[in-house]
Amino acid sequence: MTENGLPTNRPLSGRNLTYGLLDELGRAIVTGAFADTPFPTEAELAKHYSVSRSVTREAVKMLTAKGLLSARPRQGTVVRPESAWNLFDPDVLRWLLERKFSLVLLRQFSELRVTIEPGAAALAARAGTQEGLALIEAGYRRMVAAEEGRDDPLDADIAFHVSILQASGNPFYAQFRDVVVTALRTSILFTNRFKGRTASLPAHRAVKDAIEARNPEAAQAAMDHIIRDVLVLIDAAEQQDANTAA
Repeated sequence: MTENGLPTNRPLSGRNLTYGLLDELGRAIVTGAFADTPFPTEAELAKHYSVSRSVTREAVKMLTAKGLLSARPRQGTVVRPESAWNLFDPDVLRWLLERKFSLVLLRQFSELRVTIEPGAAALAARAGTQEGLALIEAGYRRMVAAEEGRDDPLDADIAFHVSILQASGNPFYAQFRDVVVTALRTSILFTNRFKGRTASLPAHRAVKDAIEARNPEAAQAAMDHIIRDVLVLIDAAEQQDANTAA
């Protein structure tokens, strides 16, 4: 870090300069780089990263939209408290997950999932179209292939859970796709590492079978079981940490 809290100057990467700067600054904010120093001015950012003022202005505008920054009269641009950040923004969630692995954050995400995904599974069973059911079948087939070493276990598991949101037919559930994809990567890596194995095929098969049988109650219960199993693992990990610290 430099004296103004910015990361050591390095070439920006990403889709373009604006998104590269967005990623650099977002990560710096979330990791507390500006906890004890004012957020730089657009001129300082432009000089530090060797970009135009229009690039810095656009990046700051995007960070403001994500709830990380705010502009105050006579005070300039300031970092907002974490409670104001848009946790449903995939970039913000990714930066939070990259900041430091946190069982607390993982628990909070799992508690959100247990209120969303079982309901999506019930809707998919009740009103899912053939196209939606085909997505679920394809997601499950990927999990089978992953079990046989023919697909990536993480990507396959995520594809299955995303297919449930899409098959629900409810656009509000479908809007959780990016958040689920981002956060599930951390959640699944944790559970697989803690259990020493990949996701349970029978548990996911139970969700798929219940949806195909048009049994909303069974679909909801089967998905609820998968997520609550994660919460049990988090409980065990927290207890393990507490015992280690004692």
